[in-house]
Amino acid sequence: MKKTVVIDIVALSNRVIGEHTPFLKNWIEKGKNATINPVLPAVTCSAQSVYLTGKWPSENGIVGNGWYFREECEIKFWRQSNHLVQSEKIWDKAKKINPEFTVANMFWWYNMYSSADYQVTPRPLYPSDGRKLPDCHSHPMDLRDRLQNELGQFPLFSFWGPNANISSTKWIAEASKKVDEWYNPTLTLIYLPHLDYNLQRCGIDFSKIGNDLQEIDAVCKDLITYYENKGANVILLSEYGITTVSQPVHINRLLREKGYITVKNELGLETLDAGTSKAFAVADHQLAHIYIKEKKDIPTVKTLLESTPGIELVLDEEGKKHYHIHHDRAGELVVVADKDSWFTYYYWLDDTKAPDYARCVDIHRKPGYDPVEMFADPNIKFLKARVGMKILKKILGFRYLMDIIPLDATLVKGSHGRIPENPLDHPIFVSQNLNHESTISPVDVQDLILQSVFE
Repeated sequence: MKKTVVIDIVALSNRVIGEHTPFLKNWIEKGKNATINPVLPAVTCSAQSVYLTGKWPSENGIVGNGWYFREECEIKFWRQSNHLVQSEKIWDKAKKINPEFTVANMFWWYNMYSSADYQVTPRPLYPSDGRKLPDCHSHPMDLRDRLQNELGQFPLFSFWGPNANISSTKWIAEASKKVDEWYNPTLTLIYLPHLDYNLQRCGIDFSKIGNDLQEIDAVCKDLITYYENKGANVILLSEYGITTVSQPVHINRLLREKGYITVKNELGLETLDAGTSKAFAVADHQLAHIYIKEKKDIPTVKTLLESTPGIELVLDEEGKKHYHIHHDRAGELVVVADKDSWFTYYYWLDDTKAPDYARCVDIHRKPGYDPVEMFADPNIKFLKARVGMKILKKILGFRYLMDIIPLDATLVKGSHGRIPENPLDHPIFVSQNLNHESTISPVDVQDLILQSVFE
């Protein structure tokens, strides 16, 4: 077996490789660079699951970063159990070929409770006093303590939120090297999220994202040099490319105005009651699943969405089959944004009635993906002082609400999820030793990784 490392650089595309990424540009030019035809939806959980199973969402069940759990009548995002993935994983297939094969999964999604030998993934602590504390989860369980003793606490608040920055990516890179030193796995899967942040905040604006590209270039130079010195095959890939957008589309507000959505008054604020709603959207970047309670309403809702500005495709059963997303977890309809648009989860019509979690980083309570969580509200006066007081409350053990997230979706300038027209914006697959075409299917990624391992 050949030691192999797969580095997932989120949001890396040929469009952003250039003067700001001198190491990556040179390394990629020495190897074989392919574009990957994007998965629909082109989002983290779906793309990674296709890569690791070699199966489409219609088979592996991962139809997005979140979906409506029909049995529970709840919308859930960013679940972590690997048992949600309904197809065989690459490491299980590899162990059948050679039982001595081992794998380290460093922060790829659906990491927990899998059969991977070594696992590390973000997992905050939620004490009963209402605090959220940085932490991670691992297998073996003591690996978490060993890593945090060596590298410090996992920097959760630089992994997502208004303070998202290079620190979390550096921590993951250093943790990956430690796991390699301690266990020497055959295959290591590494997730580097840094480019996701400012590309969504700013879009493709090199005057604003140039520094981010330089930072990820430096981390990759260190990682690739380390693993190549160990004699490993290095594969570099990404899940999607981010493109510039200018128009948020509020599907749930439209459905509410038409009488499809039910809200519940909770202490004067409104929460979405999915179980009693006739139809609602689970927004996930540039794709949304539309769940419709009664079949008789599907044609009317479809006609309504087809006439909505910002929506390019409305997929019914045949459309979902064409894009390999026909699974029980998918909505009755699936909508895809046009190139300038993305979908919010917003369902309230009056910001004074928005739920308390709307102004917080709260990825598990929100009934949809919210990129506005990467911004602090520019209208808050003395923001640093306000945040400082809240942190002091946290340190003292008091309950607090970090309600600093704006409700202005126009702040977001970059998105992903649809299939971009230009291949420059597609994800990439780069290797130094494999023979592959210049354009590959996402379901072929698993086989290419196995070819590297078993040569």
